[in-house]
Amino acid sequence: MLELRADVLVVGGGLGGVAAALAACRAGRDVVLTEETDWLGGQLTSQAVPPDEHPWIERFGATASYRALRDGIREHYRRWYPLRAEAARLPNLNPGAGRVSKLCHEPRVSLAVIEAMLVPHRAAGRLTVLLETVPVGAECDGDHVGPVELSDRRDGRRIVVSAPYVVDATEAGDLLAMTKTEYVTGAEAQTDHDEPHAPATADPQNMQGFTFCFALDHRPGEDRTIDRPERYDFWRSYRPEFWPGPLIGLLAPHPRTLEPTPRHFAPNPGDDPLGVVADQSKAAGDLDLWLFRRILARDLHSPGAFASDIALVNWPLNDYWLGSVIDVEPDVAARHLADAKQLSRSVLYWLQTEAPRPDGGTGWPGLRLRADVTGTADGLAKAPYLRESRRIRALTTVTENDVSLAVRGAHGVLVREDSVGVGSYHLDLHPSTGGDSYIDLESVPFEIPLGALVPQRVRNLLPAAKNIGTTHISNGCFRLHPVEWNVGEVAGLLAAHCVETGGEPHQVHADRDRRDEFTRLLERSGVERHWPEIKGY
Repeated sequence: MLELRADVLVVGGGLGGVAAALAACRAGRDVVLTEETDWLGGQLTSQAVPPDEHPWIERFGATASYRALRDGIREHYRRWYPLRAEAARLPNLNPGAGRVSKLCHEPRVSLAVIEAMLVPHRAAGRLTVLLETVPVGAECDGDHVGPVELSDRRDGRRIVVSAPYVVDATEAGDLLAMTKTEYVTGAEAQTDHDEPHAPATADPQNMQGFTFCFALDHRPGEDRTIDRPERYDFWRSYRPEFWPGPLIGLLAPHPRTLEPTPRHFAPNPGDDPLGVVADQSKAAGDLDLWLFRRILARDLHSPGAFASDIALVNWPLNDYWLGSVIDVEPDVAARHLADAKQLSRSVLYWLQTEAPRPDGGTGWPGLRLRADVTGTADGLAKAPYLRESRRIRALTTVTENDVSLAVRGAHGVLVREDSVGVGSYHLDLHPSTGGDSYIDLESVPFEIPLGALVPQRVRNLLPAAKNIGTTHISNGCFRLHPVEWNVGEVAGLLAAHCVETGGEPHQVHADRDRRDEFTRLLERSGVERHWPEIKGY
């Protein structure tokens, strides 16, 4: 057994975990960062989800370090890719020219930038990164978390890390359960927070569907058809009650109106990638499935450099909601994960063999699963995109009433004295394991309260991902990339600050002078705490 000591232990190497580790290292603290896969970066990398961001991201509404990440991604393309001169000159280059994001790009590029951001801290000996490592237990002494035991998935080696502060940046809030930190899952009852769209009865297992993403290109004249998936017959005929046809098909509900809306699919449509304007406040961009999450646009590059675009499949067709993987028996979770993979592979097989083509034919056998893009043997993402996590019972719980445009109306942004960051996204809930269809509501920009990062009881554990004090509803606008990074960065800075000052997060939250000292630290670190006056969407 290996025993390690650090000032801050960050468990989970997604966006929040990386941001927490970077922040604590920049503050001079020794950090151990763990990650269950062999890629750091979570949503951007191992889950293969291009960033979902608000419309003003290029000007304001993110931390300085998140901007550095975005700038690094663009610079990577300018330096190493054969971009056309007019594309390389674009200050707001969108490498994939996808409709969902102003920065659609390949997972390996953000991985390279994240690794580069961490390099100086690893070289200085401040940062130890443990890949393919998962938490298996933790000692607790009253309201404090003690040493955390980890397991290396490759050889079963046990590692015990002792640190005065522990940051839970896991995708599902795993440490909350292991440390008996009070938490909530699923949908709260309407009586809990008086949320207009909450159900009458709480359902801890009613969570948004999750997705195994994958990447495709198209090789005309070739047959790249995969073997018929074992569960193809089931998934090909599956029709949810709230769906206008089979799940695997081009007709799906419009997320904001629930009206049956046809989608379009055709590889490499020959569009002008320089003309793409990605702004979800004006259009979701999901009606053309190839362009929706395209992560490499061949026509941004020198002629002949790439034979095809690369498109990322994270569509209504492959969201899985037949069961949760949180707080269920391991064999149940494993079954749902396997079935979600079967759904994604069934979508691919359908595209290759049965999907209607504009010319009247069926199927594109030349669609090629790009396992090299996701870095896996089976071609799917290394990890599922989990939209919901366990959520701490926090000193402050953000509810639908704090972020809904219908509720806030003319009041606009809820200005918080203890704000530690900002974010904005429409309240976007995907169909859930409880049988709910989309809940997609207009929202106002929001400020992230420090109280949402502080557990009610436990003194030295901080959340750094989707596990902060939100509800099932408000999580819909807090779960996206820049907010998770902001939350992680603040958690890392708060842990480092408490190590340095000898205080505790509860004291920083409760004492005005301590809180002012900490918020000045945030501002010096490039954390935007308040919004300029803008409108929601």
